[in-house]
Amino acid sequence: MGMSGGELIEYRPLSEEYAYTFGGRAAVRRVRPGDLVSLYTEDCFGGVVRDVTDLPSAVCNFPYLNPVTGPFHVEGAEPGDTLALHFVEIAPARDWAVTTTLPHFGALTGTHTTATLQEPLEERVWKYEVDAAAGTVRYRASRSDFTVELPLDPMHGTVGVAPAAGEAKLTITPDAHGGNMDTPELRAGVTVYLGVNVDGALFAIGDGHCRQGEGEVTGAAVEAAMNTVVAVDLIKGVGTPWPRLESDGHLMSTGSARPLEDAFRISQHDLVTWTAGLTGLDTLDAYQLVAQAGQAPVGNVVDTNYTMVAKVAKEYLGGPVAYDGVHERLRALGRRYLSGR
Repeated sequence: MGMSGGELIEYRPLSEEYAYTFGGRAAVRRVRPGDLVSLYTEDCFGGVVRDVTDLPSAVCNFPYLNPVTGPFHVEGAEPGDTLALHFVEIAPARDWAVTTTLPHFGALTGTHTTATLQEPLEERVWKYEVDAAAGTVRYRASRSDFTVELPLDPMHGTVGVAPAAGEAKLTITPDAHGGNMDTPELRAGVTVYLGVNVDGALFAIGDGHCRQGEGEVTGAAVEAAMNTVVAVDLIKGVGTPWPRLESDGHLMSTGSARPLEDAFRISQHDLVTWTAGLTGLDTLDAYQLVAQAGQAPVGNVVDTNYTMVAKVAKEYLGGPVAYDGVHERLRALGRRYLSGR
């Protein structure tokens, strides 16, 4: 187990330093297990959609969407290890955020893989007012005077490591390396576990959302730049087949694939086998317990792969300690950082 570092590393990328793939990029910084990394992430549009008149098709530089900050080289990380990233803080960097409908993107429109003959959706932008002090974002309808306050619930849609075998994957694609999973479960206080595929792991983070409904149905959440702090640790010699999440109360497994039922199966399979390993239960006993006690929140149903989450409360498993208690240690490290500022 790590925790030998302990430095605070601050990094704000220049515009040309953002990455658009996992893999295929040199590290921007080296960090050690136990370090805290304070970083800035730009929104999925690269910060150029600033008003309802800024249509992405006119102002964005396709395919350079969904920039991520990084990658960071974790000293000592080798294939077969597991990287632990604990999200200490995710804070909106601006008092506004934007979202869109796009003509060929989203769950309720024809896309290049769901070919239909009807007209594509209208491209439209909504701008949200972000009130961090009040903990709200303001939805404002584009064709009427309806408004409503929604709870601010910051999360990151995209986090991952370099894939195996020298591959480079676009940041919009979620897979076993992580990527654009778009699960609202990835909020502050959560630890993400990612299997290491290359020396240094090469993790990167982006795609901040002020909030997102399950499924990210339109293809975009309340997209925002973020100031984020993560605590880094490394579990040596322990693999993690698909990205896993741990909160104070829950264990979660992810699966990303198409069709959606395969993403569902991957996430459920991983949670059942993880549960069996942690509790010592027979596989079918673990299957039965997860089947009756579990939840299945949707991540995204819009990206190049879809993402499902399988989730179970730790209390139903007898209070298991995952990964030798790294979540609790990083949680404590994060609390000390926040209280000491």
